[in-house]
Amino acid sequence: MSTLVNVPKNGSLSNVNTGLNFPTWSNWIDSFFNNDLPSVFTSNFNTGMTLPKVNIKETADAFVVDMAVPGHKKSDFHIDLDNQLLSISTEMKEENEQQEDNYTRREFGYSSFKRTFTLPESVDDSKIDAKYVDGILSIHLPKKEEAKQKPARTIKIS
Repeated sequence: MSTLVNVPKNGSLSNVNTGLNFPTWSNWIDSFFNNDLPSVFTSNFNTGMTLPKVNIKETADAFVVDMAVPGHKKSDFHIDLDNQLLSISTEMKEENEQQEDNYTRREFGYSSFKRTFTLPESVDDSKIDAKYVDGILSIHLPKKEEAKQKPARTIKIS
């Protein structure tokens, strides 16, 4: 009978003399959690918070921020501007209680997020506008007149 792995007296299966390296339990656990996991495992379970996806588009005369936040009412949002810092946040609390003869079932939930953006100097902050339609929060950030792109023109030589 041949020996497949030499087991040293300390009981470890890791033996550098054979050229075979078996992972220790802690190395295996570390590698499991350090590998790329599906997003369901990497979301913020412990915080009760997820960050909505944002698209930012620049046009000739404005910036447009679109944020996907379905399931909210427009009154749920708080949009603040402090100097050049635009903050968008919401907080939702939900509590349900159902009482029957021999039991009470109580469920509650909490979710919130806050996204903050530094606005460029070219934004005219006195004309910022926001709307919420079909689960999309859109914030229109118009540019100052001097920052708007001017159309191309030909200059004649005299």
